[in-house]
Amino acid sequence: MPTRHYKYYDWVMVAFVTLLVCSNLIGPAKIAQIDAPLLGTLTFGAGVLFFPISYVFGDVLTEVYGYARSRRVIWTGFVALAFASLMAAVVVALPPAPFWHNQDAYEIAFGSAWRVSLASLIAFCCGEFVNSFVLAKMKVWMDGRRLWMRTIGSTICGEGVDSLLFYPLAFWGTGIIPDDRLPAVMLAQFLAKVSVEVVFTPFTYRIVGWLKRAENEDYYDRDTDFSPFSIRG
Repeated sequence: MPTRHYKYYDWVMVAFVTLLVCSNLIGPAKIAQIDAPLLGTLTFGAGVLFFPISYVFGDVLTEVYGYARSRRVIWTGFVALAFASLMAAVVVALPPAPFWHNQDAYEIAFGSAWRVSLASLIAFCCGEFVNSFVLAKMKVWMDGRRLWMRTIGSTICGEGVDSLLFYPLAFWGTGIIPDDRLPAVMLAQFLAKVSVEVVFTPFTYRIVGWLKRAENEDYYDRDTDFSPFSIRG
């Protein structure tokens, strides 16, 4: 792939990584529950407010710049998330000053167990690569038509993989979330994340159209190496 300079690629990368770190540091400490019309009672992790938007940015990256450049951003997000998780663990482990009495609250907010952090990293990586792969392939198959179908379809695949991996890996058998409640939480998370993608579809269309014109780029992954471990891009 020839090297090109893009005006906005780095900005989209920064937005993606910021949303990712926020979703994993701010959201997981709280499980929320709301009564939704038609759907009934929905139980979900508060990170759902942030994380689905990262998939919107992932769709934009793949649609405009191609899978290989999206792969670069995914790995950047993975490293940022791993570093943030490590530093959170270090800060939580530091002995508190005798006059500081907020250690318990701090541990609840930022003291995710190693199992949760590892599950989050695995689920994120697998889900994002599936999302990007499906979108890139569908773009070639559909010759660039029906963007809405491609973004929603790829999100269903990516978010499905993410939810199926994260909750069992993080919580099965721990008692933090009862095992019999895990399927309901997973389904609610999945539906909420896909719904965000649907709601943001007009926004995605605008951003994609604007970026394609501004960057003079509309990449088709016809000869792309789709290995998630390739460094080309």
